[in-house]
Formats: sequence, C-alpha cells, structure tokens
Amino acid sequence: MSEPWYAEGLRFECTQCGDCCTGAPGYVWVNQEEIEAIAAHLGEEDLDAFRAKYLKKHGTRLSLKDVEERNYDCILLHPTERRCTIYAVRPRQCRTWPFWGSNVKSPESWENTCEACPGSGKGQLYSLEQIEEQKQKIRI
Repeated sequence: MSEPWYAEGLRFECTQCGDCCTGAPGYVWVNQEEIEAIAAHLGEEDLDAFRAKYLKKHGTRLSLKDVEERNYDCILLHPTERRCTIYAVRPRQCRTWPFWGSNVKSPESWENTCEACPGSGKGQLYSLEQIEEQKQKIRI
C-alpha cells in the first residue's frame, strides 16, 4: 500500500479567526460527553436547559445551534470578538479540523482548505501518524 500524498506531514496552526464557525447553516455534532463538558465549562448545571438553549436535534443526533441573524455563526462563537467561547472544550469535530478525510483526500482538497482557513498550511508540522489519528476520530 502506498503512502498518502501527505506522508511528509501537513502544517496547521489555529488562528482562532472564527471562519470555520460561520457561513452556511450546518452541523457541529456533539455527544453526551461533549455536552457535559461544554455545559460545565459554561457553568450550566441544568443539562435540559443547556440542551434547549444550545442544541438542535437532527434525526437521532444533536448539533450545536447556529445563529441565523449572525450569518449562521455557531451559537458559541463570540459575536463581536469572533472567537470560540468554548475553545478548551470544543467538540471533537472542531478539535480535529482541518484533518478531516474530506480535506486531505487530495492535494487539491487541501489547497481548497488552505484557501478557506488562514491557519491551514502554516504553523506546526503534523506528522502522517498525527493526521491519520485525527482522521480516525471523525468522518467528514
């Protein structure tokens, strides 16, 4: 089996620009462990109230809400500072960005990711092993 095109690694450094937290409506999937960690981080003790305020249901899955009035920003993106308010406990989907299978499937896909994300292609060099580990955590 041949090595992937990114066998020498890829660079990424989150700039916390908020670009990946806004745009078209979408889904940031969360599981129970992530819900509990985010709620605790925000000081929300009532999980039912937290769910009602911050989550939307799609089929059997839960996602963070987006804010239509703010260009479909993630509800947890600070509205004026444009930074993630839960960065330390952000969901797995956010933690694994940009090393999603869809972003690294080809050099062209990675180039598109780099055009959309100012931190992609810059900063820390992630090894093949680190990228593969991130890709396995979520399938997007």
